[in-house]
Amino acid sequence: MACDFITDGRLEPCKDSVGGINAVYFVDGVFVASYNASPDEDVIATVGETDAFKYEVRGSSTYTETITSSRENGTTYFEQVLELQLPKLTKEDHKAIKLLSFGRPNILIEDNNGNVFLAGLEHGMDVTGGTVVTGGAMADMSGYTLSFTGMEKIPANFINRPASGGVYTNSVSTDLDNAGF
Repeated sequence: MACDFITDGRLEPCKDSVGGINAVYFVDGVFVASYNASPDEDVIATVGETDAFKYEVRGSSTYTETITSSRENGTTYFEQVLELQLPKLTKEDHKAIKLLSFGRPNILIEDNNGNVFLAGLEHGMDVTGGTVVTGGAMADMSGYTLSFTGMEKIPANFINRPASGGVYTNSVSTDLDNAGF
């Protein structure tokens, strides 16, 4: 049986990209059944209406996707890992962290280049570790660190950009509405 093969090359890109995460959006996993992915682009064009809860993040938060493939077993999967650092302890955040730890949310990750990826599309993302820290010195962080891990058959899909082609703003109600949120 022949496998699919690549159909395009890749030129060296311009040096106009930056690292980092701008925000993450937590979504209850029930919406994944209604997404519409473009098979030619690996982009999610539309999704069913749902609530997305935005967390602004800066600095030390990262997203990494690792490809694991075994010729012997004939398998390939994508491990998705989101590491979040959320400064400041509050009773409201404490409750939200507990609920996130119990669930398997889908997570939209907005990077500093305006890209939005959907991690945990089919199986959700699990909290696999984290800390609640007060710090020891005045300059130490007081807050939460969380590790989310997911394993999927495909890499995290891009969510289509707004119809205007513009960059996502800080308003979930403005730009993500165009994608169905």
